[in-house]
Amino acid sequence: MDYIKEFERWMSSDKVSDETKKELSSYDEEAKKLYFHGFLSFGTAGLRGVMAAGTNAMNVYTVAHATQGLADLVNAENRADDGVVIAYDSRNNSKLFAETAAEVLCGNNVKTYLFESLRPTPTLSFAVRYLKCAAGVNITASHNPKQYNGYKAYWDDGAQLAPALASKVSEYMSRVDVLDGIRKTPLAEALDKGILKYIGEDVDEPYMRAVEAQLIDRETVARAADLSIVYSPLNGAGYKMVPQILRRIGIKNLSIVKEQAEPDGEFPTTPFPNPEFKQVFEPGIKLADEKGSDLIIATDPDADRMGIAVRRGDGEFVTLTGNQQGALLTEYIINALKRTGKYPKHPYIIKSFVSTELAAKIARENGCDCYDVFTGFKYIGEKINEKENDETDTHFLLGFEESCGYLRGTYARDKDALVAAMLICEAAAYYAGQGKTLYDAMQDIYEKYGYYREATDSAYMEGLDGIEKMKALMDGLRKNPLKTLAGYKVTSYIDYAVPEEHNVKTGEVKKLDGGTTNTLYYKSGDDVAVIRPSGTEPKIKFYYMVSEKTAEKADKKLAQFRTVHEKIINK
Repeated sequence: MDYIKEFERWMSSDKVSDETKKELSSYDEEAKKLYFHGFLSFGTAGLRGVMAAGTNAMNVYTVAHATQGLADLVNAENRADDGVVIAYDSRNNSKLFAETAAEVLCGNNVKTYLFESLRPTPTLSFAVRYLKCAAGVNITASHNPKQYNGYKAYWDDGAQLAPALASKVSEYMSRVDVLDGIRKTPLAEALDKGILKYIGEDVDEPYMRAVEAQLIDRETVARAADLSIVYSPLNGAGYKMVPQILRRIGIKNLSIVKEQAEPDGEFPTTPFPNPEFKQVFEPGIKLADEKGSDLIIATDPDADRMGIAVRRGDGEFVTLTGNQQGALLTEYIINALKRTGKYPKHPYIIKSFVSTELAAKIARENGCDCYDVFTGFKYIGEKINEKENDETDTHFLLGFEESCGYLRGTYARDKDALVAAMLICEAAAYYAGQGKTLYDAMQDIYEKYGYYREATDSAYMEGLDGIEKMKALMDGLRKNPLKTLAGYKVTSYIDYAVPEEHNVKTGEVKKLDGGTTNTLYYKSGDDVAVIRPSGTEPKIKFYYMVSEKTAEKADKKLAQFRTVHEKIINK
């Protein structure tokens, strides 16, 4: 794309607002190139980028462009009457972008359901299924910094678009001019015509009942009447529904972090509203110390991820990683179902292939299958769909990703911080009855199953050449595969872009079934290192998963493994 020509076209177009042109007039040459050298890529994660004017940024024009592509797909599938449901989170411009998407859908005669105010992402996933819609749109950038926003597209199963459907949307977008090819209808007119409907409590209550149905042992929660919980929505969409679900199951002693209680797209207490980071818990720790709480729960801005901080025996708070939470929930759910006589005959869990093997070991030692899928919760949704269509009488217990995403139940096909928060409180109530905190419970799990350690490191590659840098790094590793991992010999590796598995010792190459993804998966015995470009940010991610017989040995090995990415980047 000729970025100068496209910039000048925007400046002269009557479709571009005066406000946008004012912003464009402030661009220097570097900004013009950055925001007009191409388009934001529409992939299986939809769109995500910095909010700014231009084709390579999030704004009303690029949102309308993506929605036109989605509308064309819905119409091509003859699903316009089934409709599309739209939700949005607390970020700056999220409501504006949601209303823009609604105008485009209505302009293409697609029945449109628009939430009357912000909602958690899992509510959108549930709504797609509950309303039997053809598709869904959610305006959110999840846990990214405040300058970002995003556009997630869902299909009729409630999961984000599969690669084939995302490619179709991209193809339809390529046929339409971003400024001159968009069809819109004003919302007031669409409402009068009956093509637009606002939704809220009529979907909220069925969703809340579906979440509450995942509680396993209500009596355990009732017995823990003095259990004290601190909760922070991180100024996001969980601010109403998370407290509501916790109170519905009987949590009476619930305190909300005041500084992070109300929706605010500026995220004033933290530059990274991500519940994986301990920094976001600092206001909550102060409140927990005042209230005598042992558990702090935080949800990200669109309330699909949950993080927790738990009190140690010395009184200090520590955060549990997404992997630790996944293992803890796996152990608790299995034991709670057994304890209450509800354990099914053919249970299974699903986790992303970069998530802890500790959960797999817990599952298998309890007669529960564990399935690994690619990174991205849509793949967990696909596996749930596959198992539901299987003639075997199987029962889904839990799906999770190491990045703090969890789902129990089949009412949705995306991660849900509400159900995760509810279940972590149930687990806390149970262990409190044994005189233990969740930190104590985690140590018991290590003692029982072995000491597993995991870490994720990233190498950012921003700027115009960031994509080329990431490609060059992955291409280099494919040409010269790693032979060791921090001194430990590589025994096998999988190139999931092909996909095929290489046995280093024998030289055997085995073709694998299933899809492809741009990932290299190295093993040294039972220890793992995974290298993959992020699907939403300009960075290469390195995942490490190791285990040992003692905590000290596991910690030492993990520290050794975490030097691998530094050597690769430096080289």
